[in-house]
Amino acid sequence: MMRSKNLHTVCESARCPNLPECWSKKTATFMILGDTCTRSCGFCAIKVGRGLTVNPDEPSDVAKVAADLGLKHIVVTSVARDDLADQGSTQFALTIKELHKENPFCIVEVLVPDFKGNRECVETVCEAKPEIFNHNIETVERLHTMVRPQAKYNRTLSVLGMVKEIDAAIYTKSGIMLGLGETQEEVVQTLEDLREIGVDAVTIGQYLRPTMRHLPVVEYIHPSIFKEYEKIGADMGFAFVASGPFVRSSYNAVEFSKKVMGDRLAQLDEYERAKFVQDLEDQAEQHPATA
Repeated sequence: MMRSKNLHTVCESARCPNLPECWSKKTATFMILGDTCTRSCGFCAIKVGRGLTVNPDEPSDVAKVAADLGLKHIVVTSVARDDLADQGSTQFALTIKELHKENPFCIVEVLVPDFKGNRECVETVCEAKPEIFNHNIETVERLHTMVRPQAKYNRTLSVLGMVKEIDAAIYTKSGIMLGLGETQEEVVQTLEDLREIGVDAVTIGQYLRPTMRHLPVVEYIHPSIFKEYEKIGADMGFAFVASGPFVRSSYNAVEFSKKVMGDRLAQLDEYERAKFVQDLEDQAEQHPATA
């Protein structure tokens, strides 16, 4: 279905370790704006180079495939497009609108680049009304220059903070990779920084080296430590914390929907609410790493 519409997935491009599990259950995370990123992060396997021509049919094609798959929770990410005047924000907005047009009750989660901290770009995405705005901080502040040389720790915090200023009803989400040389104190500080600006959900996973050209793994974190971070995050007041070695940004994303989308359900009548909840539960059972 992806090939027929010339669509891309971050699952393939980023060499996600969960790909066999997800694809065997017919799930994937849509990646818009091509398969070539204009940034060269030390951890990421996505192809780097000049961005591809923006496809005007892409928003409607994503919506059509999502509808054909019967998805109720859809995750849309992209490569960084520093070559575009709007950083790709317009394509995100158009895709969100097409998804809601195709299925008014679907939950749309966007995982966006930092748009160079441009508030107008953030506003463009927020005005399209995604239910969840995700932007990963990726690592602790000390390691940013090495892990994300073209990004900034405080810029990521600023972007996530802008979302709540623009539309407090949009849920915000971020993610951290472990095993790059960070300390536990630094991880806790990062969680505190995210919570301080009102981030609602956080994912914490183990960094895995995609190729020998990428940053080496400094440490494999024991699963018990991930459980500790899950409790720490919950105690801080995050609405949702997913923490484990194979956790990635969109892994079990539908569980976040079930946990924090009560206000959305309140807008529906009793029959519609019951059907929507059942559809989400069915999707969670069939597609645990849902897109």
